[in-house]
Amino acid sequence: MSIAPPEVSKVTTTRVWCDGATDIRSGENYRPAALGHPKIYLQIDEHGYVDCGYCDRRFVLEGGPADGVDQSQLTDISEGADPGHR
Repeated sequence: MSIAPPEVSKVTTTRVWCDGATDIRSGENYRPAALGHPKIYLQIDEHGYVDCGYCDRRFVLEGGPADGVDQSQLTDISEGADPGHR
């Protein structure tokens, strides 16, 4: 059984970063050090998407092969991993 990633972010560049806390609502008691994970950089390859190995956020390249596709049908790709489908 495949499930969709918990969060999908559409991006316009193939080089992205993730800290697990970006886009979380801020406020008076907001403490980014207590949320998220270490900041990592990810590279989107010819599949058109990449998944963060920490938080499973998926970054999909706008206009790429994975844009508009049912995300639950795609294999997880963390940076440096080959899902075996080309």
